[in-house]
Amino acid sequence: MTATASTIRLTAAQAITRYLLNQYIEIDGIETRICGGGFGIFGHGNVPCLGEALYPHIDTMPLYRGQNEQSMGFAAAAYAKYHLRRRFMFCTASAGPGTANLLTAAALAHANRLPMLMLCGDTFLTRLPDPVLQQLEHFGNPTLGVNDAFKAVTRFWDRITHPAQVIQSLPAALATMLDPADCGPAFLGLPQDVQGWVYDYPESFFARRVHRIRRQTPDMREITDAAASLAGAKRPVIIAGGGVQYSGAVSELTAFAEAHGIPVLETIAGRANMLATHPLNIGPIGVTGSDSANAIAEQADVVLAVGTRLQDFTTGSWTAFAGDARLIGLNVGRHDAMKHLSLPVVGDAKLALTALGEALGDYLAPDSWTRSAQDERHKWDDYVADNVAPGNRPNSYAQAIGVVNALCDPRDRVVTAAGGLPAEVTANWRTLDVGTVDVEFGFSCMGYEIAGGWGARIAQAEAEADQDTIVFVGDGSYLLMNSDIYSSVLTGKKLIILVLDNGGFAVINKLQNNTGQDSFNNLIADCPTVPEPFTVDFEAHARSMGADAVTVANPAELGAAFTRAKASDKTTVIVMQVDPYEGWTTGGHAWWEVGTPQVSDNANVRAKHAEIEATRAKQRQGV
Repeated sequence: MTATASTIRLTAAQAITRYLLNQYIEIDGIETRICGGGFGIFGHGNVPCLGEALYPHIDTMPLYRGQNEQSMGFAAAAYAKYHLRRRFMFCTASAGPGTANLLTAAALAHANRLPMLMLCGDTFLTRLPDPVLQQLEHFGNPTLGVNDAFKAVTRFWDRITHPAQVIQSLPAALATMLDPADCGPAFLGLPQDVQGWVYDYPESFFARRVHRIRRQTPDMREITDAAASLAGAKRPVIIAGGGVQYSGAVSELTAFAEAHGIPVLETIAGRANMLATHPLNIGPIGVTGSDSANAIAEQADVVLAVGTRLQDFTTGSWTAFAGDARLIGLNVGRHDAMKHLSLPVVGDAKLALTALGEALGDYLAPDSWTRSAQDERHKWDDYVADNVAPGNRPNSYAQAIGVVNALCDPRDRVVTAAGGLPAEVTANWRTLDVGTVDVEFGFSCMGYEIAGGWGARIAQAEAEADQDTIVFVGDGSYLLMNSDIYSSVLTGKKLIILVLDNGGFAVINKLQNNTGQDSFNNLIADCPTVPEPFTVDFEAHARSMGADAVTVANPAELGAAFTRAKASDKTTVIVMQVDPYEGWTTGGHAWWEVGTPQVSDNANVRAKHAEIEATRAKQRQGV
């Protein structure tokens, strides 16, 4: 490296590393480096240059070696979620299949609006050695490659074709990841030769910079319109989404609801906005919700949706609300604020809830409405208490959830994804503290659970939190992606992992049966290509990766094993078989639109199609 008074000569890879090292964010008055480090698997497309650039900074920018690029991305997403999108990790992968493995993780981060930076190898800009190992050739377009596939699953995409472009592109990527409305993953394709090319960068580019998350003030005309709509409401409800937590608006949400006596319904992403014991928390809404929240939503005349993108599992495919209910979309993102002809309030939730509360004055929802909502919640609580209780019945997800819920620390973090567990955790988990539940259901991505737990645990360790990260995972997701058990043991990041084995993809088997079809290719026992089904020894498998592991027979044994795991400082895997047919939470479900055959030789399929279509009359029309 050589330098002048005002410039410093660096490779493109070195410049990227140095820039990231000097970017800070102010959180609660404390300045912290925005980039917490990275997850990386090296190959010929990123180790000679980017690897060389990262090595001198291994103490200040830790690089965690992943076992699979997809799971690295999941871990980065969970890390960002824990830090409420105010910090991120980068993922680096080699050119070709290593980078391609990140596509699913990028889509997950995009769907969930989470910051993640991907620094991925690319083919040589000069094309002199083409075609190189792992290069896809498009005969009519030599510029097209695997990395172009990321354009569909990122908020910011660029290919660095000259080292000077880093000066413009990297700050733009960072700005995207920190923007409340446009937040999402950023991708930089790094051609193998360009990574090592030098440029005389201005030293000012690497000056320490402190960033702050922008808070968008709402337009007061929109506040006035929303207040007028709410002031005339006889049956108002609030739907609280994950954006409430990202805004840091939990206190404002609670104060607003209490001041006006408005019942609060939680989305899956907003599952831990309020404690289970709060009198205005009526429960989770939607397809995997609660009878209490769904009953109230159906009667509401004004719905204030705060920080939610109103996906189909929240809206019951838009059957959860009365056809004439008025929607108010309070969201920092214009796209989300205007969904289904909502009256938009575009702005930061913390600022907008405060302004809306002031504009609403002394409005108070009718006491009879609030009491009715609370009565519904009490009935739902009774249902859940019975649902999670061990008894003379088969083992179930709900029972396992109840055991852990009763024994965990209030600040323990719960992680799950896809399959049947998001529904079961959403319905049955009683929130003990704010912001402690991570149910990945934005992209509904199997395989997130263990990797996400590892990423969350890394973030917890940074915060010096003594609490545990608890992962609920089914046997299907475990078999899909389990290698970060090894990662957690290697890095000393303890997890408590509950593997609930129901013999395959049981929740999809349930959907298959509920649409009139016979069981086929979901449960291992129902796979026509499997002559002799058998159960995986998950305990032995987990032990082979260095974890403590135990198999339990029932909820009582599960409780004892969980207590031991809490006392241990090592990753523990607890395995319990659950019934694939019985024990599902039957309450709390709204209608959900799935495609069913209009024509079939199976009479049961035809009957179920007619039954499902008969409910479509409740579906709201909108955009």
